[in-house]
Amino acid sequence: MEGAGAQQAGPLVRCPVCLWELPAAYINSHLDGCLQDSEAGRGGEAERSPQAPSKKMRLSGPPGESSEEEEPEGGSGPAAPVFPLFHKGRAAAAPPGTPGAGAHRGAAAAAARGQERGASPAPACPGPAASPGSHAAVLSGETVAQKLEGKPLADKLRPGTLGDYVGQDQVLGEQTLLRSLLEADEIPSLVLWGPPGCGKTTLAHIIASNSKKNGTRFVTLSATSAKTNDVRDVIKQAENEKRLLKRKTILFIDEIHRFNKSQQDTFLPHVECGTVTLIGATTENPSFQVNSALLSRCRVIVLEKLSVEAMETILMRAIRSLGIRVLVQDEQHTDSANGSSSKRSESPVYIEEKAVSTLAYLCDGDARTGLNGLQLAVQARLTAGKTSHQASTQGCSVDGVFITEDHVKEGLQRSHILYDRAGEEHYNCISALHKSMRGSDENASLYWLARMLEGGEDPLYVARRLVRFASEDIGLGDPLALTQAVAAYQGCHFIGMPECEVILAQCVVYFARAPKSIEVYSAYSNVKACLRNHQGPLPPVPLHLRNAPTRLMKDLGYGKDYKYNPMYKEPAEQEYLPEALKGVDFFKGRKT
Repeated sequence: MEGAGAQQAGPLVRCPVCLWELPAAYINSHLDGCLQDSEAGRGGEAERSPQAPSKKMRLSGPPGESSEEEEPEGGSGPAAPVFPLFHKGRAAAAPPGTPGAGAHRGAAAAAARGQERGASPAPACPGPAASPGSHAAVLSGETVAQKLEGKPLADKLRPGTLGDYVGQDQVLGEQTLLRSLLEADEIPSLVLWGPPGCGKTTLAHIIASNSKKNGTRFVTLSATSAKTNDVRDVIKQAENEKRLLKRKTILFIDEIHRFNKSQQDTFLPHVECGTVTLIGATTENPSFQVNSALLSRCRVIVLEKLSVEAMETILMRAIRSLGIRVLVQDEQHTDSANGSSSKRSESPVYIEEKAVSTLAYLCDGDARTGLNGLQLAVQARLTAGKTSHQASTQGCSVDGVFITEDHVKEGLQRSHILYDRAGEEHYNCISALHKSMRGSDENASLYWLARMLEGGEDPLYVARRLVRFASEDIGLGDPLALTQAVAAYQGCHFIGMPECEVILAQCVVYFARAPKSIEVYSAYSNVKACLRNHQGPLPPVPLHLRNAPTRLMKDLGYGKDYKYNPMYKEPAEQEYLPEALKGVDFFKGRKT
């Protein structure tokens, strides 16, 4: 029966890396993991036991040299704990005359039958490989300090499923179109547009995780570092995968707005025919930064800034993962509050509930900023607690490490203001300032001005816009407004920021309170419309209005019958418009 089982599992093939002998049906999948772990495996074996390489050579030798095969298990040599699975693999390599060989062949055949029924594949080669469940632990380590080591907290706590994704309910909530498509693994080409930290990359990672489970290939590139050749290589491989294996490819381009127009044209035919499904992420308005042809082939998903409630949910999840306790107002923090804290050498860590709320407000809907600010505040307090532990224990008891609202603010370094001088937010804010002054709302006008200046806007740009506003919206309602605007521009030019901020504030409030008149602006707009809409050649200048510097021009009638108004006590009656426009009143917008 054992021989029949071995024949059913196929001939045994020796792995060239770990020297195991496995059924031929499993050697390819075994080699994939074996090659990845061989470097780590050799390093771990050599570090733990210098004799490991020599043992491997003896065990892989001819059948006559296998007399020491049982020595590591029965003796007390250092190699005993190093190869707990190695002897099982060696038993598979033993010839038919070796004791236990037939048993292993029967086990190999049973493993083959289990594999056909959907069981786990053949075990990987020996070495310090990670345990099967180690990747599921988001934060490893016993203490808070150990959990914060390595990658930033925002990357460690990145959700892996749609169920863990927080925020963006208007796009990914229950019964929404996009969520239904993602759950059905029917992913269209997308452009994810939203501010930093709103979840664009996280959503792409969730799509990647789901697509890999369904056999779809997922490739990630960043437009900040990738070149056109990198994109062509991915597309070429996608064509081969689709033609030979009928396998889909999803291409995620982070910061896609960094690609110029010609680079974006590379995607057009391949997105059109379905060679790749394109997912682009951008913080800039795709209407301006993405080719219209490519935009028409993709669905634009607008992600908003995360709400304060969503930010609090994300921060509380991080706090629970770190093992930090949240203290409500007037609650005392003691060691007995956390039952596990007495078992750890590290002092328990507490954070005020108000500090969490403050952090949720200050990060301005940016989850990455909020989590990294929390990490920095906790690490700073842990370091400060170590340095001041000796002094604080004299004469009083130490309850633990306490994080307050001030510590959180210090961790953020500054109020987090979303403003991009070259992006859409730049135009949004100046538009809001213009409309607030036009509506005579001095409070809103000061707010939008401060938001621009505190976000790093050039004060001269704001001053130039105020000069325009003085004539466009105030005009003849208060002719001194233009003087105020020009003076404000000169003042900003002389002294610069931050001193010139009050000059701009004064000008903005003056404009908000000033009477408004668009009489001149409207009349000039009517003149431009008249010129654009005129049919045929433009009418000539009337002869009496023409200049006559030479005798020939005077003989031709230039300036004839012109009435010089200063010579008359009252305005002289004469026509100044061309004959075709006689009677047109641009201020009233009609012909009289």
